Amino acid sequence: MYRDSLYLIQYAKDSISRAENAEDGNDCTIRIGTSVMTSSQSIAEIWSMLRLSEPNFKFQLVSFENTPENAREILRNLGENIDIVAGVFDENFLQSRKCSTMQLSREPICVALSIYHPLAKKDSLEISDLYGENLMIIRKGWNTYVDKLRDDLWNHHPHITIKDFSFYDIEIFNRCASSDELLMAIGKWDNIHPLVKVIPVSWKHTIPFGLLHSPKPTVKVQKLLAAINRSPLLEISTR
Repeated sequence: MYRDSLYLIQYAKDSISRAENAEDGNDCTIRIGTSVMTSSQSIAEIWSMLRLSEPNFKFQLVSFENTPENAREILRNLGENIDIVAGVFDENFLQSRKCSTMQLSREPICVALSIYHPLAKKDSLEISDLYGENLMIIRKGWNTYVDKLRDDLWNHHPHITIKDFSFYDIEIFNRCASSDELLMAIGKWDNIHPLVKVIPVSWKHTIPFGLLHSPKPTVKVQKLLAAINRSPLLEISTR
């Protein structure tokens, strides 16, 4: 109830802000949802590409607590108090959350580990480096690309012990930081925890990353997506 009440209070404040902006009629502010797992770094990269050609756009960060309930509620209601959230996805995720996306890149799946782990001295890892280690991978069914990694390790690398977990939040990074367990991650999460290092692995597994938005985006979001599509950002990100 406490978490839900925080969301409702913030939602009410945002409703007032939306009403005030609607009175102006010229608002080009894009509200970006940000949490522990949804860094605003990707938005900063987009803004650096667009600020000269699209000076009317403004970005407002809207923070939210990263819980399963909040994640579902926010993604199913994109366009209400949050316009865009940056994150990983697959088709099943988009359908279940009733949202759409503009893909920006295919991110290599990496491994996160404590900075005190013996492997932390390396800048890249071979799959064989993970033999004898416990690797935390999010539950089966969360993402088809993660499931492909899981199946590959299960079938071809039995010396890696897979440990399931249910949801990405700060606690799973705390667990990684305070133990010898490894954690499946992507490079864009390398600043989530100061005691965790994210290292690429020699496998070829990747996961789509992009901007999640409403299936019926507002006019200002449509303009933003069109501007991004015209910029060299997508070309650079998908190489």
